[in-house]
Amino acid sequence: MTTAPDLAPAEAPIGVFDSGVGGLSVLREIHRLLPGEDPIYVADSGHAPYGDKPPAFVQARAEHILRQLRRAGCKAVVVACNTVTGLSIQALRAQHPGWPLVAIEPAVKPAAALTRSGVIGVLATRNTVASPGLTRLIAEHAAGVQVLRQACPGWVERVERGELDGPDTEAAVADRVQPLLDAGADVLVLGCTHYPFLLPVIQRIAGPSVAILDPAPAVARELARRLTEAGLLNSRPRGGMVRFWTSGDLTQTGTVIARLWGSDTQPERLVGENTAEP
Repeated sequence: MTTAPDLAPAEAPIGVFDSGVGGLSVLREIHRLLPGEDPIYVADSGHAPYGDKPPAFVQARAEHILRQLRRAGCKAVVVACNTVTGLSIQALRAQHPGWPLVAIEPAVKPAAALTRSGVIGVLATRNTVASPGLTRLIAEHAAGVQVLRQACPGWVERVERGELDGPDTEAAVADRVQPLLDAGADVLVLGCTHYPFLLPVIQRIAGPSVAILDPAPAVARELARRLTEAGLLNSRPRGGMVRFWTSGDLTQTGTVIARLWGSDTQPERLVGENTAEP
């Protein structure tokens, strides 16, 4: 177990990490709500997707990335990966007591409150669908509601390649969304941070009568709350540089990040890769 880091100053960066570029959907909400912060975003694209990897591998990657973010002096970290949350967040928090770790999780509670048909669908990776974290959420917040868990293999890879639209992507999305609609789901939960980048396609298939929930704004609000309570909120009206680190190919990942983030960027290499391999 590692000990809590010394209290970082408000000017210290915040860390955000995901299996790949999907967590940019969370970073976008953080940047919008907290423009004074200086984030370091880690895209573990060299090991994406996490959704079909052994849990021990996912745990090892998360531990490795957290070590790098601690060394960078981050005052808090956002786990922008539902798979890591579902499989590993309790162990990660136990290893880093006193360090704010804000984790994303599928929006089951608001979906259960919103549904009119009594049926909701959770779109997620295989690991998230089978995770104890999702099972706990359903047990605690969806009593009396039918929750359909839908694994979506291949979706993460499409986003990692920048294939956000087109006939093949539309067919792949419809293959997983249409069964939920046929079963009566009137609320869909995006249980992977990559999936908001497929939202226009999902919306076309689902139609206007189906609500689609993305938990990213709630994560940004929780981060703001935690930073405020700890006296670590950076009060500048606007922040400085957003840094990007990746374990993937710098050119390929940089191209996709630039497209999704909306501005040119050059990611840096995530260091210490050999220390995390299980």
